[in-house]
Amino acid sequence: MSPITPLPPIDRAQASAALSRLGVKAIECALGDFTSLARGKRVNRDDFLSLGGCKLPSVILGLTLTAGEPDEVFGPMLPTSYIDMHLVPDLATLAPRPGRPGEATVLCEPTGRWWSEHHGREIDASELSPRAALRRVIAGFESQGLQALVAPELELFLLHREEADGRVQLGSARAHKGALAREGACEAFSLERAGHFEAYFDELYAACEAMAIPLSGHAHESALSQYEVNFRPGAPLAQADAVFRFKRVAREIAARHGFLASFAAKPFLDQPGTGMHWHFSVQRRAAGEWPHLFAHASGDSSDELGHFVAGLQTHTPAAMAFFAPYDMAYDRIALSDASPSHSSWGPEDRSFAFRIPSSGPQARRVENRLPGGDANPYLTVAATLGLGLAGLAAAQAPHPGADDAHALPRTLPAALDALSASPMLRELFGAPLVDAFVAIKRHEHAERAKLADPRHEWDLTHLIELA
Repeated sequence: MSPITPLPPIDRAQASAALSRLGVKAIECALGDFTSLARGKRVNRDDFLSLGGCKLPSVILGLTLTAGEPDEVFGPMLPTSYIDMHLVPDLATLAPRPGRPGEATVLCEPTGRWWSEHHGREIDASELSPRAALRRVIAGFESQGLQALVAPELELFLLHREEADGRVQLGSARAHKGALAREGACEAFSLERAGHFEAYFDELYAACEAMAIPLSGHAHESALSQYEVNFRPGAPLAQADAVFRFKRVAREIAARHGFLASFAAKPFLDQPGTGMHWHFSVQRRAAGEWPHLFAHASGDSSDELGHFVAGLQTHTPAAMAFFAPYDMAYDRIALSDASPSHSSWGPEDRSFAFRIPSSGPQARRVENRLPGGDANPYLTVAATLGLGLAGLAAAQAPHPGADDAHALPRTLPAALDALSASPMLRELFGAPLVDAFVAIKRHEHAERAKLADPRHEWDLTHLIELA
């Protein structure tokens, strides 16, 4: 594949016109790092246009979830001087900030060069950008005359958290301050319980509409105080942007309503965990051809569907660190409730890693059920599409994948070792991104392992709000 490259500079006249149409006086420049948290700054219109975005210190790209600075990153890979990098906006993502008249938000990617001792060459900040990595994979599809459509399904918990006897305690959220009603046991698919939170979901839907996040519905899910939101199908980059933005806005609105919206993988050990399931279909771009790659017009699945799945099966052990990026994520797999532990595939069964939902030939697709709600959407979509494209190129046949020979990593260290050693993942994402991601995650794992009660002192303290 071609190298990861920075976004081109914005056209200032085009940017000025777009800001004028929205009546914008201030712009929020948002960057997604490995955590998938939004980082950045708010700048005024004149500074945004004169700079073509904004500046941010390079330290952001190497921080752990708890603001740790791994020695393996700072010095060997990132400058210790915290030099500035440039955040380049993608004007296609410019949107009004809900409830903030005169303000807009835009997604950005970093650029700026420095010497990496670890890699023995100069690297660009864009090589550490999950969003830029996804753009590169999409370009690989386009070079083969293909395009993809993706549709995510995202679960979240609405929670109340308190400390009792020095330990974090989680419970279901109250719909508003002072509400007496509170879910005491799982009320799966309860319209009544979902109705208690209509004020929250009304505000959430309104914010999503303003930001072009394509929600199509929601429901109470199969765990205590758990909900699932569905997205309409769309282009891969736009859908990853939508999930990145959704997680943030869901957390922010919940905070205003007095509870927590959490995407942590396993808040309750005795309840199902949090999934981020993605549906993928692939189309041919050439005019005049049957466009749907995964099925024939007759309705039969194509060989290409199997090849796509085989690429995922072959390389998913190395991609598990992207699909399950925290130690808590492996509680979701070990204490499974339809959370796959093998690289299995087949029709309909929700215990499969790669499920083929029943559909007509125009909608034949592969559902990746491995990622948790804590996964970075850009890395998840890039890995799934990139490995599927590798499977199409190799034209391998898939295997059932349900036996011990095809078990997936059961711990974060094992997944990180597999990622670090994978030539395919290094080709897809570039060595700088893989090496920095692995170093940051190993640092987080070591920090957590030192604690007397890692689940309560790290997972429930940090991941509940930040995953």
